[in-house]
Amino acid sequence: MKLANKTAIITGGGTGIGKATANLFAEEGAKVVITGRREDKLKEVQEESKAQGHDIDIFVSDVSKEDDCKATVQYALDSFGHIDILFNNAGVLIPSITHQTETESWDTIFNTNVRGTYLMSKHTIPHMLEKNYGVIVNNSSVAGLKAVPGAAAYVASKGAVTQLTRSMALEYAAVGIRVNAICPGVIETPMVVEDFFGKVEDAEAAEQYMLSLHPVGRFGTPEEIAHSILFLVDDNIGFMTGNMLSVDGGWIAT
Repeated sequence: MKLANKTAIITGGGTGIGKATANLFAEEGAKVVITGRREDKLKEVQEESKAQGHDIDIFVSDVSKEDDCKATVQYALDSFGHIDILFNNAGVLIPSITHQTETESWDTIFNTNVRGTYLMSKHTIPHMLEKNYGVIVNNSSVAGLKAVPGAAAYVASKGAVTQLTRSMALEYAAVGIRVNAICPGVIETPMVVEDFFGKVEDAEAAEQYMLSLHPVGRFGTPEEIAHSILFLVDDNIGFMTGNMLSVDGGWIAT
């Protein structure tokens, strides 16, 4: 198993990409702690994992709150003694063009997508430095590399995550901590189906437009992204840091 004896924290682990990654990491031997604001969703993942013969720990936490981030890190340390992998996955998507974006929506998106990534990294990295080892994967997006209309705050936040990833990679490259980002295209998750397509004026037109951006002619699955993240945390690619790995059905090539 690729992640035997490794401990991983996955934020936003109750649904979508976080859930798929948690299950895959557990299958690969990792001790996994998933966090999220909805305890019911976290418990569902935990129970599903048990049915598959794996154990996933849960910790209710809001990554936009610093005390919650501190508590998450401490829980993982108290439970397992070390943290090897951090997947900053928690994210919020509220569609809107710039002048129609409510200030509260802007703050909500940035507080989770950017502040949350910063806070979880801030409080995890010191423990990785003690061992001169650690792997951090930030969930950016192809929208952190290429702009799309109708999601101004989300695109801006993912651009920030992209640049934060690059900065972190440079800061810790010489001390054994690798930092990369996964940049998914449109993935069939509740955030996309409910929070994006479910809230735009013409969902069918929006879906057809987004499909047109993917040369493979379909959207991705959470499991495909999970396997890409497993690749990024594999010690066999220890020479890879500061990379934005696009898993987007060919979108980035257009």
